[in-house]
Amino acid sequence: MLPAPPPSSEPPPFWFVAPDGFYALPLDDSAEERAAAAERFVRGLYVDGDESVWGPAAPYYAGLGELMGAQGISYAAVGLYATGEEGAGRGVAQAVFTSAVVPTDQAAGDTETVAQGVLAVLRSDPHNDVRWLDLPCGPAVSSVTLTKYTLAPDVTATGGPEELLTGQTQVHVPFPTGPFTAVFTLFTAFTEYWREFSDLMAELLRSVSFVEPMLVALDGEDGDVAYLPGEAGVSGSAG
Repeated sequence: MLPAPPPSSEPPPFWFVAPDGFYALPLDDSAEERAAAAERFVRGLYVDGDESVWGPAAPYYAGLGELMGAQGISYAAVGLYATGEEGAGRGVAQAVFTSAVVPTDQAAGDTETVAQGVLAVLRSDPHNDVRWLDLPCGPAVSSVTLTKYTLAPDVTATGGPEELLTGQTQVHVPFPTGPFTAVFTLFTAFTEYWREFSDLMAELLRSVSFVEPMLVALDGEDGDVAYLPGEAGVSGSAG
């Protein structure tokens, strides 16, 4: 791996737009802030619930947020999407998305060198499907890994051993504004919807920007806006 800059270095800001259906987990700095954010989170997540659901769920998500924050994750969200028809056959497909920032030793703007290094390291593992990406914000490297687990009989609905296939996409995007790399990860056990989740990840990655983004009116209509990644030398309200 490349040598890291001094630990006191703070990464420059960056932006992205999470797709609809992503619910951001509480990663606030203090326990009190996390608890309050978790209360709001569970009410938004379980809109048809009540205190019997929200009460036990809030401390769980507050603890999960504390754990992720301690691991250096700067943003985490749960994606929830309805499947099937209305009624008894309807279900929910889930995915977990996180973003983190890791230090990498690069000269200002030298994102391609870092991306080439990441590409070489990840391709050393034959289980990874590794690809080069040219995003609007610059070069990136994606790695897709599918993993099959055998579940013990005591945790399955059938009472017998079952196989579970999980999928993970991880994308490394070097900062053009400092010696850091953003790492975006999407994980799901609902691999039958892998294509749909991959499309959501691609949508998010196209929105990544290392300069302040702009919200612009569509067709001149107030209140009807679209996100545009920022351009070098141009900044605007992030909304």
